[in-house]
Amino acid sequence: MKDMKRLINISAGDQREAWIGLYDQTHGNRTWYWSQPGVEFDESETNWNTNEPNDYGGMQNCGILWNNLKWDDKSCNIPSKFLCYNESNSFQKFHLIQENKKWIEAQSYCREKHTDLISGTKQIQDEEVKNESSPGGRYTDVLMGLFSDTWRRSDGNSFSFRHWNLKFNNQRIISGQCAMTVFDDGGRWKNENCGERKPFICYDGE
Repeated sequence: MKDMKRLINISAGDQREAWIGLYDQTHGNRTWYWSQPGVEFDESETNWNTNEPNDYGGMQNCGILWNNLKWDDKSCNIPSKFLCYNESNSFQKFHLIQENKKWIEAQSYCREKHTDLISGTKQIQDEEVKNESSPGGRYTDVLMGLFSDTWRRSDGNSFSFRHWNLKFNNQRIISGQCAMTVFDDGGRWKNENCGERKPFICYDGE
């Protein structure tokens, strides 16, 4: 998010949008990621329910957490309750949000009000989460910060950070296999046809 704010600050005058180095691997394999940057997805630490993830109908690309701490995949567009993580609050790190939101809306809410959606097995196994998920706890199934997609970075980096606009539909990309940041939308991203001629942002590691 710090980088996104920097990009907004350097946006030149009336330029509204610019290409960034993210593209959709059309027909590529979907890869699971955690929403919170720096939390790496490890296949050996997964806790899927039996026969999950099954990607029913090819549309289940977001993760939910059951009250037995098992995982399931679910459509990102089905509004649900969700669990936020707040790294700066030592008294209460996890916050159950009782509003039903789509996954990308839930992610946006958690990032604005807390840190991010709950991400990674370490957070999920926290005693605070276990207590809330036990019999008599406050939730049965909630969205967590697990998602899969086919988007890749042009430099080969596997960094999981995504900052899509709230209209983005991660279920099926029919057109628009390249991403751009929109400065007057808080730097949020949208997908666009790669053949369009647009301004672009370069990165210099030095």
